[in-house]
Amino acid sequence: MAIPGFGEIAEQLRRSTVLIHSGGRGAGSGVIWSSDGLVVTNAHVVRGSRVNVQLWDGREFEAAVRSRDPRRDLAQLRIDVENLPAASAADSSAVRPGELAIAIGNPMGFVGALATGVIHAVGPLRGLGRQSWVQADVRLAPGNSGGPLADAHGHVIGINTMVAGRLALAIPSNSVRDFLSAGPANAWLGVTVHPALIPRSAGAGKTFGLVVLEVEPGSPADLASLMPGDILIGTEEKSFTAIEDLAGALQGSSPRVLRVEFLRGDYTRIRRVAVQLGTPLPARSPVAA
Repeated sequence: MAIPGFGEIAEQLRRSTVLIHSGGRGAGSGVIWSSDGLVVTNAHVVRGSRVNVQLWDGREFEAAVRSRDPRRDLAQLRIDVENLPAASAADSSAVRPGELAIAIGNPMGFVGALATGVIHAVGPLRGLGRQSWVQADVRLAPGNSGGPLADAHGHVIGINTMVAGRLALAIPSNSVRDFLSAGPANAWLGVTVHPALIPRSAGAGKTFGLVVLEVEPGSPADLASLMPGDILIGTEEKSFTAIEDLAGALQGSSPRVLRVEFLRGDYTRIRRVAVQLGTPLPARSPVAA
């Protein structure tokens, strides 16, 4: 079925989509959320020591990371430019299965690629916790992360994040609004982690842990002497059972101390370290959590 004005809708959506380069790890996408330079993308896209945003017309700007939420996988960037072609967001709670979905991104560095599909569902997905997702049969490739998923009118209904099975998953636009209205946060530890089950002493079974893969120089984790290879297993108040538990422990905006429990070398000995949080978020945040 032909959609009147589809070409114009797609072109406007392309102009509201940006290319993001971060830390030499390839590229991702982002959405111009407001005309004064606010850009929304995935938290996992913003990991390098430098973040640059390229507009549809080829202009490039260095971006400041204003807020980052690894639990929701969202980040807001700010670039110093006005009168940008901002996207229009829809109410994601009104999205229904069977509706047309349009995705714009920069897969493999190909700028402004378009893909279409159909909405399958909106809600949690088994195995991915309680978070709600806009689920569509749109084909996504590396470089699409952080870009818009829109309805047939070009209104953004989600931020493309990942592929599960044959479905593209996007963070609902209403969740993006909640993230932005929460204001700047400093949920920043400065580590890249990977979940794993850690064997303990004989008969004790296995413990869920987060293996530290990287530690950002100068980060709270670095200042607390955490190292790659350490395994984070919880805080003084709660053991970790999922990667979201770390993100939850980091939430907040005031200066505070987080006491982290971890393993290093000997899996039978639990170590503890006090991490100072609440320092101003660097203008270019390269962290994963």
